[in-house]
Amino acid sequence: MQKREQSKSSGAAGGAAAPAAKRGRPFGSTSGSAAAADAAAPLNLLGPSLQVHSSFADQNNKRIVLALQSGLKSELTWALNTLTMLSFKEKEDMRKDTTPLAKIPGLLDALLQVIDDWHDIALPKDLAKTSRARTLGVNSFVTGFGHEYEALGANDSRCMGSASSVTEASAQKTATKVRSSEWWLDEDGLFNLDEEGRAEKQQCAVAASNIVRNFSFMPENEVIMAQNRHCLETVFQCIEDHITEDEELVTNALETIVNLAPLLDLRIFSSSKPSYIKITEKRAVQAIMGMLASSVKAWHCAAAELLGRLIINPDNEPFLLPFVPQIHKRLVDLMSIQASDAQAAAVGALYNLSEVNMDCRLKLASERWAIDRLLKVIKTPHPVPEVCRKAAMILESLVSEPQNRVLLLAYENAFAEILFSDSRYSDTFARVLYELTSRPNNKVGAARGVWGM
Repeated sequence: MQKREQSKSSGAAGGAAAPAAKRGRPFGSTSGSAAAADAAAPLNLLGPSLQVHSSFADQNNKRIVLALQSGLKSELTWALNTLTMLSFKEKEDMRKDTTPLAKIPGLLDALLQVIDDWHDIALPKDLAKTSRARTLGVNSFVTGFGHEYEALGANDSRCMGSASSVTEASAQKTATKVRSSEWWLDEDGLFNLDEEGRAEKQQCAVAASNIVRNFSFMPENEVIMAQNRHCLETVFQCIEDHITEDEELVTNALETIVNLAPLLDLRIFSSSKPSYIKITEKRAVQAIMGMLASSVKAWHCAAAELLGRLIINPDNEPFLLPFVPQIHKRLVDLMSIQASDAQAAAVGALYNLSEVNMDCRLKLASERWAIDRLLKVIKTPHPVPEVCRKAAMILESLVSEPQNRVLLLAYENAFAEILFSDSRYSDTFARVLYELTSRPNNKVGAARGVWGM
């Protein structure tokens, strides 16, 4: 299916446009000059992340997947550390030893299961049970997460508690009268974790999300991840729970979705593919809207960019159009922020939204302060000239609708001022003024020309 982005690129200045760049880069990467210096350095001077070759993953792919699925702390830590090195590379690094996700069958689902395991125990604090000494299974090191045996007063952290301490604990328990109906609800069970174990599980989930994020930067993985319903459901659940979820986990999930957005079809949530988390198209868009309304700059900028990329696919329009009034209002608010990246993200999203249909253009023109803030971006001007050019093209798109001309005639003097003062946008604003005043069916424009109103 031909996407709307192709028609935009053909009409842009120069007749050609480069593909949309990825947001950011994997955490911990250095400047481009440093990466170029590393590329020219001898092999013995390269960092540890550059010494890991794909042959290592080919020989240990089954062990990596099994280590993630085992749930054992030592194995899980080894697998996450190994995958972090395998998935890390500089933004402009074209190394051949990077390991695509497709070469390791079952790896993506195993990583997602680590995140899902954390979601299963990540309860709000008001619903969490109070800590209590566990006497059942104190000698069994099943997962290695947490150290509940320390509550029994063991001298050696890796040895079982003394017989006297276990006897005292059991005696105290039998001395307390507990009803049978309450005992079933109060018992923790053998595999429950203490606070330290929960914190370690949370760290593993964050590390797994960082690996998934790094994988989304590799072009070889984009199609696999964008068509994996389990992957999309997990990352959307992370941003849906952004109020109570770990901030780094939310950021990794959001950047993963932004990287996959050009290939993302929201209809996958109602497809026949196996579902792990019941995420619908409406819930997915509402999760994005929650991030757009966030006060964290990195989150609302990424959400604005995500909406601009999702709307390019016509198949996503039915799910995004009901939220257009809210999207317009928030994007116009973002343009008033002094941060240049927030203005760039808002203008880029509005540029794509204004090309969708007539209704989007009418609602944007009637949005309060929309025209004023678009003009402010051009007059300031924005540090990136492309942002100013898109703001001017948004105005040109708005004036193409006859219903908007009455609203835009109030800014005729401002358009004329930019026309004569800035040669970069003179052609665009010449077309805007022509649409406003020279159309035969424009009665208001004719009256202004005759009577000098």
